[in-house]
Amino acid sequence: MLVELAIRDIVLVEHLEIAYAGGLTVLTGETGAGKSILLDALTLALGGRGDASLVRANCTQGQVTALFQLPVTHPARALLAENGLADGDDLVLRRVQFADGRSRAYVNDQVVSVQFLKSLGSRLVEVHGQHDDRALVDPAMHRTLLDAFGNLEDAASELSKTWSGWRGVLAALAAERAALEQAERDAEFNRHAQSELAKLAAEEGEEALLAERRHYMMQSEKVAADLTEAQEVVSGGASPTSALAGALRRLERRAAQLPELLDPAIQALDRALVAIDEAGSAIDDALRATDFAPHELENIEERLFALRAAARKHGVSVDDLPKVAERFAAELAILDATESRVDQLVEQAAKVEALYAEQAAALSASRKMAAAALDAAVMEELPDLKLERARFTTRIDTDAGTPGPDGIDRVEFWVQTNPGTRPGPLLKVASGGELARFLLALKVVLADRGSAPTLIFDEIDTGVGGAVAEAIGRRLARLGGRVQVLAVTHAPQVAARAGHHLLISKEAVANDERVATRVEPLAEGLRLEEIARMLAGAHITDEARAAAERLLAAV
Repeated sequence: MLVELAIRDIVLVEHLEIAYAGGLTVLTGETGAGKSILLDALTLALGGRGDASLVRANCTQGQVTALFQLPVTHPARALLAENGLADGDDLVLRRVQFADGRSRAYVNDQVVSVQFLKSLGSRLVEVHGQHDDRALVDPAMHRTLLDAFGNLEDAASELSKTWSGWRGVLAALAAERAALEQAERDAEFNRHAQSELAKLAAEEGEEALLAERRHYMMQSEKVAADLTEAQEVVSGGASPTSALAGALRRLERRAAQLPELLDPAIQALDRALVAIDEAGSAIDDALRATDFAPHELENIEERLFALRAAARKHGVSVDDLPKVAERFAAELAILDATESRVDQLVEQAAKVEALYAEQAAALSASRKMAAAALDAAVMEELPDLKLERARFTTRIDTDAGTPGPDGIDRVEFWVQTNPGTRPGPLLKVASGGELARFLLALKVVLADRGSAPTLIFDEIDTGVGGAVAEAIGRRLARLGGRVQVLAVTHAPQVAARAGHHLLISKEAVANDERVATRVEPLAEGLRLEEIARMLAGAHITDEARAAAERLLAAV
């Protein structure tokens, strides 16, 4: 709940520190005393729209600080954790408004955006008034309020999770289908390319081997004639082998006569014959090496040119062609796998969609039952609020064709103010005073379900009196038993029901022509005087005091 509100240099407020308690607290005072200033200041601290006109005259800035005490399970603490903000025993909201129009927002002395402050503030305080366009009159909140009333939050949360899962599967399915379409567009080229490369069956290092073999064969053609001529000289008719062999034999026959003279010559001739024989063998080997099939060079060149053409086509080196072939094969395999995944996702999407439809239908049926109970509970509150001829209806439009994270229902609170009139949305049909009383009836029914811990009612008793004001006071007091209620009121019947009473007044600033707003907690004696003033006006009579005593005694 709101524990303290500190205001400095806002409109007529120079410096105020207001302590608040639980239950029902009323704020009273003459018109123009500054009650609306206090609400504007609190709204500023809750993330409301700032304005340079809020800064007190001749000041450069104004500041509002609101101190809250909350249970550890309150949703506001979860919001702090989600945004990485420090949390403590107390929650402090602070807003600084500058005279040049700028403003700054702080939560627990940490700078935050005004939008975040507004989001946090909406979880802490609800403001209701005759012309308020937030809280219960916002159709976007009606479904949430109905779910809270019917204890359907868990079912709604599960449905939202199913919706998210369904959306996730559909997103994955769309991505896989897009990939499949792209793969199918590329499939014909990939199959053709993969088939070509499979037939080519390129091997890593093959280009270098073929190029080397081609160079060898081309050079071999050039030396073959010289080798043949050398063969003829060494082994052919022009070979000196026969003459050398004859000379060797003759010298060997004479060797015994003069061995010391002939042996060196005989050895030299023998070596020459061996060398000629080795040369002939080497030449024969060389000629055999140059003896290849007529079309072998042509085949090598065709193979080499085919490999290089394929490499140019795919923009890679010849050695990378096997990898390219593997890539095309993998992409074709991916096509098959993607087709399989698409089939799986289609099946999964159908299952999740069926689960969503089942949960949405069950939640819709539960909402209709909760709506009937809510309508009956609100209708019970209306007669005492002088709305006995009015009707309250929770309108649920169900359309399974337009599913969403919150289900298939559009929920809106409708009213019919008098028999025979056309029913319509709460905000459009009810007048200012009627709207305030409808809102009060709703809050009484919904107070402990989906309500902020602090409720503010701004002059919702305007234009009513007597029994109706008494009924409003009783209901505000009932609300105060479950949540903190602050009520700005001009009705003594409402003020008498409060557990705490704050008097708002204006007083002159010492040694200054200005006035400042003042807030005074009223003890029992002063409270009696204030309620008497509310009954009688500026001149308080004994009869007004007696009537005030009766109001206080009746509580």
